[in-house]
Amino acid sequence: MQDVSEKKASGSGLRERKKRATRAALTEAAVRLAAEHGAEHVTVEAISEAAGVSPRTFFNYFDSRDDAFVMVDAESGARVRRGVLEAPADLSPLEALREAMAAELAEIEQRHEVWDLHARVLSASPRLLARSLAAHLADELGLAEALAERLGGPAATAAGSAPSTTEKERRRALDLYPRLLAAVGGTAVRVAVEHWCARQDRIAFTDVFRQVFEHLAAGLPAPSGESRRS
Repeated sequence: MQDVSEKKASGSGLRERKKRATRAALTEAAVRLAAEHGAEHVTVEAISEAAGVSPRTFFNYFDSRDDAFVMVDAESGARVRRGVLEAPADLSPLEALREAMAAELAEIEQRHEVWDLHARVLSASPRLLARSLAAHLADELGLAEALAERLGGPAATAAGSAPSTTEKERRRALDLYPRLLAAVGGTAVRVAVEHWCARQDRIAFTDVFRQVFEHLAAGLPAPSGESRRS
């Protein structure tokens, strides 16, 4: 028989999966409707109906309609940060980041159409593109703080900063390396997704993602002829 702690862990895991599934349904409904009608013509009610939930449920996941188009998941960012902090001690910071991001992107091949539509929606709306960039930069700052904490550097306590700490103060507390690594990791994911979307009939996303981080780990030397063709 399962003990109490095992049952609690099982129930927590199930709730987490349900929450992720609901959020995914809402973001998919939002970008599909926006791609078809234009984001400015899509309402919270329409998104909720398409996802099979109530508008009240929508606001359990997003503060505003535009947040659903931006597709930045605070819980996803938290999972990546937790993955970085909990990765085995023998992994390098780049390896820890790679494993944390790979776990979060495990289902990307099943959602490639949504990613394509999302790019179309953002490219058609400068306002949403700017909002998306701002959200990603904020997420990047949190990731840099987690990397700094893993490294045990001057910003080791930054991730737990008081709410009154300003973004400028948080950035000032960080050393260059964790900031650069967080930025490189975000760029690596974007490039891997875009490259795979253009070639998904020829290569698996996991292979593209692995190649991107292999290039980074090697210090970005000029690729061989074979690598250049992939």
